Amino acid sequence: MLAQRSLQQSVRRLAAQQPGRIGITRFAAPAAIATGHAMPQWRQVTTQNVSQDTDILAKQRLHRPVAPHLGIYRPQITWIPSMFNRITGLMLSGPLYLFSMAYLVAPLMGWHLESQSIAAAFGALPVIAKVGVKGLIAWPFTFHSLNGVRHLMWDFALGFKNKTVAQTGWTVVGLSAVTAIALALM
Repeated sequence: MLAQRSLQQSVRRLAAQQPGRIGITRFAAPAAIATGHAMPQWRQVTTQNVSQDTDILAKQRLHRPVAPHLGIYRPQITWIPSMFNRITGLMLSGPLYLFSMAYLVAPLMGWHLESQSIAAAFGALPVIAKVGVKGLIAWPFTFHSLNGVRHLMWDFALGFKNKTVAQTGWTVVGLSAVTAIALALM
């Protein structure tokens, strides 16, 4: 170890005295950087005037293809359930996390979030409000669940033909709407 250190120190001293002779002038050891004895590093910088090339770039941009946007495409059943699956997942998990956090801090804040108080508050609502609240909870739940079953079928390599994908997509949309209405009216 002592021989290695002495060799490094002598190479560094030689490099500091004659930087052009040793091929290590581009790199500095971590110890040299830490002690402030790092060798200066130089790099040739080349610049180029590009003000003349702006008209060439503008002409090239005219011939580039324009990226398609959602406004160009007709909505397809293949991507509508995918989009709503993510949205309904957020609609279900977001309030769940918020309620869980509120439930944890409720005793400290003096809030009453027990099952009895929530049931009493819900029971005091008018019938139309009860149906609306239950519908707002039932539709995301049924859609997300039924579309999850559809994705599980795909995980087992079932229903990958275009016709089957469209049929199952419309089935999920229709069945989730009917099931949500039935659950909201219960």
